[in-house]
Amino acid sequence: MKIEFKSNLELKTFGPKGWKGTPQDSKGCFVNLNHPFEPDLGKLIRWQTQKNPQSNEKKADTWHLHVVDNPFPKEEQADYMVWLGHSSFFLQLAGKGFLIDPVFGNATVVQRKTSAYHPDFLKGRVDYLLLSHDHRDHCDTPSLKWVLAHNPALTLVSGLNMKPLLSSIFKQNTMVEMGWYQVIQLPGNVEIWFLPSRHWSRRGLLDTNKRLWGGFLIRNLDRSVYFMGDSGYDDHFQAIGTIFPKIDWALMGIGAYSPEWFMHPSHMSPEESWKAFQDLNAGQFFPMHYGTFDLSDEPLSEPLNRIHLAADSQKLRVGGIGEIIRF
Repeated sequence: MKIEFKSNLELKTFGPKGWKGTPQDSKGCFVNLNHPFEPDLGKLIRWQTQKNPQSNEKKADTWHLHVVDNPFPKEEQADYMVWLGHSSFFLQLAGKGFLIDPVFGNATVVQRKTSAYHPDFLKGRVDYLLLSHDHRDHCDTPSLKWVLAHNPALTLVSGLNMKPLLSSIFKQNTMVEMGWYQVIQLPGNVEIWFLPSRHWSRRGLLDTNKRLWGGFLIRNLDRSVYFMGDSGYDDHFQAIGTIFPKIDWALMGIGAYSPEWFMHPSHMSPEESWKAFQDLNAGQFFPMHYGTFDLSDEPLSEPLNRIHLAADSQKLRVGGIGEIIRF
């Protein structure tokens, strides 16, 4: 299959040695670096129709994520982050507000398993809205409209070819599309990088992998925060750790991995996520993508229990929804 290499020609690119750009096949579909995503309806039907071996555990599991009802921080010049559940984060770095993958309620037909953290504190605080990919538990139309209504001057940052999907909400000149290993340079020595992940995209029936997925690195001279997006395990974590040897915080997905024979190309188990974190050689591991939505077979509490067993407690930083994490 013929592969072309895409990027945003208006942005700078700094990839590994020999990097040509983000791969895209002759059908216009983006491609993972080592493991092309192949939709398999048979495997999906097998998973959906087989009995979940952990069904009794799930029914007996009464654990819920802790939601902290905090006011907005008074020290507005400080750097901090707030986890909003699942993969939603607000970060303040160098006086700028970065909101990642906001989902404030249900993810379309997937019901929220924990109460939503009310986003009122985000009014007037969001300078940059970052979307990792188009799946509805990361790219939620009602949440995006709310954010824009209360932050009309924001800039939206996403992967390549997301503009057509979002043009009914955002103006073209307020959206920036990025290829893997591309960077937006902001005032005050702040940078936003878009980085590879092993995943896929789809919004409807006929648009599989037409829009690019990935993770983000936000950094300045003092601090760097890596958001992995959704990803299966692969060698891109090691590559990212080599290019960016001083990642302070890594926001790592630990849930939606069971059954692993079906989920592993797209999501990591807690143990795989810890391995990926070690590949990054980062400072602090903050778990995400668990406990908010029931997307797979494992009980809601299992990912957190397993990461506590797998991780170095000195590097693991677990937070509640709404808790202010000061850097």
